[in-house]
Parts: sequence; C-alpha cells; structure tokens
Amino acid sequence: MKTKLTVKGIVFSALFAALLIVSSYLNIHLGFSPVPITMQNFAVMITGVLLGPLYGFIAVALVIVLTALGLPLLHGSGGLPLVLGPTGGFIWMYPFAALLIGLVSKRIKGSGPVAVVLLFITLELFGSLLLYVTGVPWYAHTAGFTLNKALALSCYPFLPGDAIKAVAAALITIPIRRVFPLSRITG
Repeated sequence: MKTKLTVKGIVFSALFAALLIVSSYLNIHLGFSPVPITMQNFAVMITGVLLGPLYGFIAVALVIVLTALGLPLLHGSGGLPLVLGPTGGFIWMYPFAALLIGLVSKRIKGSGPVAVVLLFITLELFGSLLLYVTGVPWYAHTAGFTLNKALALSCYPFLPGDAIKAVAAALITIPIRRVFPLSRITG
C-alpha cells in the first residue's frame, strides 16, 4: 500500500509543527533539574491524534531536524547542543510518540467515556511514558547520574502533570475529531 502525501496534509503538518514550537515556550523550570515542565509533549499528543501517524511524525520530526540544524525553534534554542543535551532523549522520542499515538488513536472510535479512557491510556503510554524510555537514561548519561537519581530528577516529579496533559488532550481531541476527522484534515 503506497501512501500519498497531500498538500492539505503538509500544510496541517506545518501548522502543527508551529504549535509544537509555540508550546515549547510554555515551560516552568523547577530549579533542581534541567528538565522543565513543558507543554511540548501536550502538543505532540494533539498532533498524533489529529494528524495521524504519517503527518504527525512529519510535523514533529520537522521541528526536531530543523532544531538540530541550528534553528532556534525549541524555547528559543537550537543546534546539536540542545538535541544532544540533558533533555535530548525526550526530544528524540517526540516524532515516534506522535507516530505511535496516531497509529493507535485512529483505531479508537466514538466519543463516549470508553473512547476518552482509551485515548487517555494511549496518550499516557505513548505521549508521556514512552518519552521516559529514552529521556531518563540519556539524562543519566549526560549528567553522570545513576538511573535512580535520574528517575528522581527527570521522571517522578513530572508524572502527575503528564497525566493531566493526557486527560486534557483526550478531552480536547475527541470532539475535534468528530468535526474534523483525519480524512478531512489530511485530505
């Protein structure tokens, strides 16, 4: 099966890439960790659900690649030092999170409580917990910490906020998908 890119899908990918960039400016530095509370993973969640796997991946990967090339797209910073820095492991996983969210969420039908719960679980697994799979070990590596210390500084304090973001993303995207299904957004 050959997938055809559409102009509409590419335009929406660019718009959602811009959403990710803007969301990166909404962050709170906690002081004890270089990992901030950020809305980036919230934008990745919404992108995956609304654009699907292909265009969600394209939108997020575009931002990451351009950031790695030096454009100051993520909270006004860019370049390899950002992408290879302490939070790099989280950043690398963003496109794959959008891809997996898109793959799973397009199979969730309806708009009732069951759909909201299934979408929340999908977003929590792939939009939050998956990011920790590469983020925490990379943080431990770059900071020279043990895995336990890295978990304490870059995972545990962020779990409640990530769950709130997943609930909010599920509640926001379910009604949007009713009005703007994937086929309408990407052509």
